[in-house]
Amino acid sequence: MKEKKQSALSRLMGIAGGHKYFTYASCVLAILSAWIALIPFYDIWRIMKEILEVRPDFADATHIKTYGWQAVGFALFAMVVYIAALMCSHIGAFRVQANMRTAMMEHIMKLPLGYVEKEGTGKLRKVVNDSSAATETFLAHNLPDKVVSVATPVGLLVVMFVFDWRLGIASLIPAVLAFIMMGTLMMGPKMAEDMKQYQNALETMSSEAVEYVRGIPVVKTFGQTVYSFKKFKAAIDDYEKWTLDYTKGMMMVLFTMSANGIFAALIIVAYILGGNHVSNTFVLNLIFYILITSVLTTTLMKIAYAGESQMLVEDALQRMDDILNAKPLVNTEKQEIPKDASITMEHVTFAYDEAKKNAIDDISMKIPAGAHIALVGPSGGGKTTLASLVARFWDVKDGSIKIGGVDVKNIDTKKLMEEVSYVFQDSKLLKISILENIRMGRPDATDEEVMQALSAAQCMDIIEKFPAGVHTMIGSKGIYVSGGEAQRLSIARAFLKNAPILILDEATAFADPDNERLVQKAFENLAKDKTVIMIAHRLSTITDADCIYVLKDGKIAENGTHEELAAKNGIYTHMWKEYNKSVNWQVGRKGETA
Repeated sequence: MKEKKQSALSRLMGIAGGHKYFTYASCVLAILSAWIALIPFYDIWRIMKEILEVRPDFADATHIKTYGWQAVGFALFAMVVYIAALMCSHIGAFRVQANMRTAMMEHIMKLPLGYVEKEGTGKLRKVVNDSSAATETFLAHNLPDKVVSVATPVGLLVVMFVFDWRLGIASLIPAVLAFIMMGTLMMGPKMAEDMKQYQNALETMSSEAVEYVRGIPVVKTFGQTVYSFKKFKAAIDDYEKWTLDYTKGMMMVLFTMSANGIFAALIIVAYILGGNHVSNTFVLNLIFYILITSVLTTTLMKIAYAGESQMLVEDALQRMDDILNAKPLVNTEKQEIPKDASITMEHVTFAYDEAKKNAIDDISMKIPAGAHIALVGPSGGGKTTLASLVARFWDVKDGSIKIGGVDVKNIDTKKLMEEVSYVFQDSKLLKISILENIRMGRPDATDEEVMQALSAAQCMDIIEKFPAGVHTMIGSKGIYVSGGEAQRLSIARAFLKNAPILILDEATAFADPDNERLVQKAFENLAKDKTVIMIAHRLSTITDADCIYVLKDGKIAENGTHEELAAKNGIYTHMWKEYNKSVNWQVGRKGETA
């Protein structure tokens, strides 16, 4: 038997825990406020009735003041009850939002680092923030409005048929048509899919817009036009096509016409029923219906918007599930301590989820403690993947990786992070001071130890150019540093951590010539007495490596020292010749322009 899918509201109540009762209380209070808000209309009807009965002797209308104050009193009372409903709904909504963010962040902390790198921190941050914000808006505002929108027609049905059932039916026909269109056209599976496509189109256009803005210096420098950014234009065109197709569908137009057509229906029916003989009671009821049906129109529009927000919540929950369904790293109870910094790979095989072929295919190698090895090869050969498996960014599919004779799966995650330092090609600095950025390598480090790490990483010229020195803030509230400077600061963080295994993933990729020289000097200092795995595209930086492994299509194609590989006339020989040609070409070009 197929398990029934849990509704979005039921899931949110499960996330709310004990605070779900605040949401239930908000719904009850919202219903009461909706019904209390109808009482002033009855008082208005009594005022109009008394005026029609005593005309032209309006001095005999002695109850108008009483009815008027009573209408004001009930209107204020309805407002107070609704405010209480909103207070309860906000308490429940904030708890759901907090619990969702906590659950997602706790799960993300358990996921492989490779998953975070693959998905991107920007996308994960957007899901965590926007998904929880969508549920907060729905529970705090849209749900009470939706409850009011359902309770109000129930009260209106009673009121409408008490005074004149014929006008009541006339009022309901357009409303029923609007409800039918809402259910079949605006809240069905097609609309849910349309809302998903709309969110995807907005997300794509926003992402491409950011990339375009970042690329404006390139556009100006090389005289390119906006049409060189084909992906950005394509995103705009796709969004335009979606909005035009949605508008041509006429769903919202037909719904709005029906919801606002109640007044027209009343006039037509009144003309047919009244003819040339219109009684005071009929006029009174007609005016009353015209007044009160405006509430029905507003109610229908609120239901439509509440339905749209519910679809957004369902989409938000699905995006949250995509994160929560990602499998975390499995830690065994058997926790062992590596005896040294040696690395052993035995028949390691790995494939990314949904990939058609292995990224790493049956690789074995032994790296002695203190050895310096390099991974080179064509793009997509598996260099970064293999290095990330050592740090357990992912778990291998087959085979094993051992550090100091211990399988990385049997090393406590915190202990493993103490054993391995990973310097990425695109270093990340947080929007905090330089001091605190470096101290992330070892939170209990003293200021003096941080300064020693900065000095060893060739960062003192960076510190000295800022008045606040090491206390200078990074980011929007402070300063920005170049790619090469950010790389040196990341190396200082690795210095402070002082892990016995060091992985350098094309760490000089974004460094200019001056910074590259300093970065290389920092690496020399950092690599002393450590086991080093270096991924490099600048082959001149790895000629002194103890062993160079050439990876192609996830396999080791060649391995040996620089001299041995250069003499083989194989892949590495070709790469070395091409690298030297590019270096000589750059030197020649510089000479020509000098």
